[in-house]
Amino acid sequence: MALPGRTKLDVAVTKPTPYTFDLGLLLANDPNPLSTSTPADAPSDQIPTSAAALEAQLTAVARDGAQALINQLLSTLPLSTTTSGVLLSLPTSTTPLPREKPLPTPKAPTKWEQFAARKGIKPKTREQRRAKAQQYNEETGDWERTWGYDKGGAMKRREEGAVPHDWVVEVGADGEPESKGKSQNQKRRRKA
Repeated sequence: MALPGRTKLDVAVTKPTPYTFDLGLLLANDPNPLSTSTPADAPSDQIPTSAAALEAQLTAVARDGAQALINQLLSTLPLSTTTSGVLLSLPTSTTPLPREKPLPTPKAPTKWEQFAARKGIKPKTREQRRAKAQQYNEETGDWERTWGYDKGGAMKRREEGAVPHDWVVEVGADGEPESKGKSQNQKRRRKA
């Protein structure tokens, strides 16, 4: 059903200079200049106002550009039909797009980074950190933590009911066992 007063426009678009296309971005570049003057072949009694004429001309140029892009898409790209409809596979874009924001400036190195660069200090790798955090216990044949939770496999030995390493306690000259508190006090006295 055609709308009254509208004529069906031609599908083929001809321009003095052809369009250039970037089908990956669905882009059609029209190098032809726009003329903002009123058409010379229009009768003087039918010349609309300049704003309306300019709007009509821009609409016609936009329609021609869209029609040329659709013609190019349908004539050059492979079509595939699925149950959801007809699909076009778009190629990769060839037009480079500018960045929205400028490239970030490189951060100034910190004092530690400057010192490390001067001395040749490099950050430890994951394997180096892991090797330092665990050591091999030849008695049990397992790798045990050197610090933190379950240091030295103490929790595992406690769960298994193993005898603790400090089961032998030295007895002093007076016949009483030396307690931890006493040895800590002696250490404090030695330091002072």
